[in-house]
Amino acid sequence: MTNHAPNRHARVLPLRPPAREADDGREPLWRQVVGGVLRRERLAQERTLKDVADAARISMPYLSEVERGLKEASSEVLAAAAQALGLRLADLLVLVHGEIVRLTAIRDHEKAAGRERSAALSSVTELPSARSRSGDVRLAA
Repeated sequence: MTNHAPNRHARVLPLRPPAREADDGREPLWRQVVGGVLRRERLAQERTLKDVADAARISMPYLSEVERGLKEASSEVLAAAAQALGLRLADLLVLVHGEIVRLTAIRDHEKAAGRERSAALSSVTELPSARSRSGDVRLAA
């Protein structure tokens, strides 16, 4: 028998890697942005998923899938979830619009930075007379 104290902290292993927001160069998906906004609003109000699902009269597993961007919610479900959070559907849409603008700006900034890196790398060229007798190549910046 060992004399080690039991580890009282559970180790959580993610089932899949975290979702990437804007690093793949594509437009953000509507369902993911809407879900993220709903989740942020719920957490900002320190409310549970069950509490909001009950107030919206939708199932907790379904609301969870909507928040994670896995389900495309109908306008009725979005209106009910927004109302449960004390928002109008128009308020939710304004928040989603702001998030899409933010994500698009991040994506555009990253694309521009990638182009600048590519341009900097392509400016390093091989000198025509830079070959030594051993066949080594020297690069000029």
